[in-house]
Amino acid sequence: MRATDGSGGTGGSGGTGGSGGSGGSGGSGGSGGTGGSGGSGGSGGEDVRRFWERLGLPGLVDVHTHFMPERVLHKVWDYFDALGPLTGGVEWPITYRAEESERLAVIREFGVRAFTAMLYPHKAGMAQWLNSWAVDFARRTPDCLHTATLFPEPGVEGYVREALEQGARVFKAHVQVGAYDPSDRLLDSTWGLLAEAGVPVVIHCGSGPAPGKHTGPEPVARVLARHPRLRLIVAHMGMPEYEDFLALAERYGEVRLDTTMAFTDFSERFAPFPREARNRLATLGDRVLLGTDFPNIPYPYVHQLHALERLGLGDDWLRAVCYENGARLLAISP
Repeated sequence: MRATDGSGGTGGSGGTGGSGGSGGSGGSGGSGGTGGSGGSGGSGGEDVRRFWERLGLPGLVDVHTHFMPERVLHKVWDYFDALGPLTGGVEWPITYRAEESERLAVIREFGVRAFTAMLYPHKAGMAQWLNSWAVDFARRTPDCLHTATLFPEPGVEGYVREALEQGARVFKAHVQVGAYDPSDRLLDSTWGLLAEAGVPVVIHCGSGPAPGKHTGPEPVARVLARHPRLRLIVAHMGMPEYEDFLALAERYGEVRLDTTMAFTDFSERFAPFPREARNRLATLGDRVLLGTDFPNIPYPYVHQLHALERLGLGDDWLRAVCYENGARLLAISP
């Protein structure tokens, strides 16, 4: 998805893309889902809770959810409704379109113990403003991990350091929307700061749903060559360059991947996950984290969980992905 600061500009995407073809996780799984308020009466909360209760979990940890200033989020929704270019031209009904308080009630009804406020700039001069909003949101929303963001611009190290001092526990970087090279020297000392702090960064760096000048594995590989201890969480499993980003995770022990929209019926139409790579998912099972893109998903929340389940990697893998890995990385108490 793409955000604006309320001064114009457009929203964007944050989901699928890539080449066509078949394969992937296959199967059905109730992608269904149309737009709507997502109110507690029809949110599918019972189905979500049934999923994690069967696994014996205390709930879910979702590292990729979107909360941001209301006027920004509404611009994002307008962009999806208009089928903006970064949506890939695919119809994208927002299943959980509602005001902030109602969205919070829904995600809590699901039993999500900890979630994030993934927000990000598309231009210089915006990140610090978003970070200021995030401080207040974190204070009034204790189950949301304090989230911050960055952009390659003069002063970035200073406001990232300030965010860390204010308690930021996770950062978001969006290479596609920001249209920047993550290996830009303006960010070099900031990546070093985050690596030293051990604070993870969820980074949208894959080329879905539309490729950008700096998307794909190569720019991120340059960053990791300089900062091998940087805790990057590759959003959307690196869709559609899944195998390239799996290779980066295999090479660098602090690289993780989130499941956001991957393996779902929606994404499998455009960026199918290669069947032959499933064993690599199992091997990296301690570094795959649940992410969903709530509320901006075109299907019910539970479908992401069913899509993971039908991979057939077992209950231990599901427990690790849906709770244990995120809880360990982000120091979330049971």
